[in-house]
Amino acid sequence: MAQNILIIDDERAIRKALTEILTFEGFVVDEAVDGEEGIKKIKENNYDCILCDIKMPKKDGLEVLQVAREEKPDTPFIVISGHGNIETAVEAVKKGAYDYISKPPDLNRLLITLRNAMDKKSLVTETKQLRKRIIKGGSEMIGTSEGIKRIQETIAKVAPTDARVLITGENGVGKELVARQIHELSNRANGPMIEVNCAAIPSELIESELFGHEKGSFTSAIKQRLGKFEQASGGTLFLDEIGDMSHDAQAKMLRALQEGKITRVGGEKEIKVDVRVIAATNKNLLEEVEAKRFRLDLYHRLSVILIQVPSLNNRRDDIPLLIEHFLKDLCEEYKQPAKEIEKDAVKALQQYNWTGNIRELRNVVERLIILSDKTITKKDVDDYIVR
Repeated sequence: MAQNILIIDDERAIRKALTEILTFEGFVVDEAVDGEEGIKKIKENNYDCILCDIKMPKKDGLEVLQVAREEKPDTPFIVISGHGNIETAVEAVKKGAYDYISKPPDLNRLLITLRNAMDKKSLVTETKQLRKRIIKGGSEMIGTSEGIKRIQETIAKVAPTDARVLITGENGVGKELVARQIHELSNRANGPMIEVNCAAIPSELIESELFGHEKGSFTSAIKQRLGKFEQASGGTLFLDEIGDMSHDAQAKMLRALQEGKITRVGGEKEIKVDVRVIAATNKNLLEEVEAKRFRLDLYHRLSVILIQVPSLNNRRDDIPLLIEHFLKDLCEEYKQPAKEIEKDAVKALQQYNWTGNIRELRNVVERLIILSDKTITKKDVDDYIVR
């Protein structure tokens, strides 16, 4: 599919030359004779790139740039500048233009700049689409039960703050979804969300994982490594299964939370980090404190806000909605036509003992989609699940 370029320039000769070159290269070209007409076309159409002169009647290039940034922020804007306007062109780049090209334009530089600009636009678009998919498929909380409503109300209040949150609940209840939704609704949503599963990392490596290490600090440290705290700076650090963290790591974690600074393993320099910490556990941390396996002071640091996620057995009214959601998502994933499910089959699934919670329910729906015909029946549930 041909890419669309808008050329805004009051010099007819420049417009004609650029149009001929770009048309020959396979682009679809639209023209505007001044800044005012350019603004009108930007508002009415979608372009893959905009080439705009600086000095024009009615509206100059900087005014057009301002409108383009407001109306179509993801569309690359390249300034065409006469030699006397280089300083203005540099100012335009500072205000959001992708680059500038001097008049008369060099053909090779023009095409390279255009292609680089549009490659960047494609990456930005893909990133946004992936992010939407992650938000839609990954952090959407399904349900209308009282427990879920309370969690959603808490998230709405907590997300815009930087308060630390401790999420508790059984395995598979969706603690990560709660953390991701908090991040997506926070002022840090444009920053990274870095996840660490504290139970999956050996105790001797957890400090290096969280705080990084300097080259030569231990046998396998062949180069410097940034830890998760530094990687998450400006965003959110999600510590899953925090109850499995070693005592030494807990002490360093407490210091990092108190001072907002970390020190890499084998290093001496203090590094300031701007991180919001969200922790999750399937353990009762107060019992762990009693058993002297978890620090009480760290528990208080982490649990500014407590969110208890109910088990699926305690929110059976949400099961039909969850089944419907998983049916739609998984059929799309398998590129299959949407499947129906009989009411009796849903009732049977509502009565099932969900020891694995939502994770188990999703696996069960996936199994039913693969093994059943167009409509999932009660018999399918009896044959493939309950029995």
